[in-house]
Amino acid sequence: MLYALLGAVAVITGGTVALHSAADESWLQAFYRAVVTSSLTGLDTVPANTATRLITIALVLAGLTIFAFIATILVEAIARGVFSGALAERRRRRTIEQLQDHYIICGYGRVGRRVAEEFRESGAKYVVLDFNLDALEFAREHGDLFIEGNGTKDEDLEATGLSRAKGLVASSDSDVDNLYITLSARTARPDLLIVARASDKDVAEKLRRAGADRVVQPYLTAGREMAALVLKPQVVAFINAITGTGGGDLQYEEIEVAAASGQAGKTIRALRIRHETGAVIVAVRRRDGAFDTTPDPDAVFEVGDVMIAAGSSGELRALEELFAPRETVAG
Repeated sequence: MLYALLGAVAVITGGTVALHSAADESWLQAFYRAVVTSSLTGLDTVPANTATRLITIALVLAGLTIFAFIATILVEAIARGVFSGALAERRRRRTIEQLQDHYIICGYGRVGRRVAEEFRESGAKYVVLDFNLDALEFAREHGDLFIEGNGTKDEDLEATGLSRAKGLVASSDSDVDNLYITLSARTARPDLLIVARASDKDVAEKLRRAGADRVVQPYLTAGREMAALVLKPQVVAFINAITGTGGGDLQYEEIEVAAASGQAGKTIRALRIRHETGAVIVAVRRRDGAFDTTPDPDAVFEVGDVMIAAGSSGELRALEELFAPRETVAG
């Protein structure tokens, strides 16, 4: 619009000067004729000579060009407003199609939003699936990848990249929806990690039978924590401090012992984990699923074992580097 305005000023100014010289008119009359002609309003008099006619033709063509340019700008602005949503949708779906090892949040209510907040803080990739307009607007405002749909429909689940996902959270407010979501996801992906929300014990059992790996009962958890806050406030304060919810720097991480790390067959004592990294191994989950909650310093790591370690973010990074896969050196 600025270019169009500058162009109009230039045309009117040039036309005024040209008409003043060619038609021997006053500056005001020349200015009037230039404005009337370039704005395509019309001619108040027939040009008196050839020079004036040529100038008039140039002003008409310049006016046509400026008005066409303005019309193009307006049409583009309107089209951008109409089609920007469609373009954003295409970009969002293209990004989702390229995701690998991400998580899916089915149900973006209070629980789902809290899960997303934790994912954002940890840097995990995730996609939201919901049909509620308020939930979708909340996801859009926070820059979340989302799909408008229902987790109970297979096509909507697949649109979130279910075949490439690492895990799924069924956090809908409806127990029935969570049950359908769990069944559909487990059928499509037998190896998928599924965590589901349940309102009571009976629903939790049904969700486990449907294929949920973990089931969370928010009301039960909240009740227990409230009772603990009253009965054992210092214990709760300590737990909050060591888990980071109370503002402490202590964090937890799980690290799998891979064959490529070269650490299988070694003990905690031999690796000097505490001395080398500062992290503490608080538990080890063996390949058979059993937990060793008080691992002995002479316990031997095996391929497939999962360590539960505690420490600061820097200490845990050092521990991850200690158990990172080693590159094979060619002889």
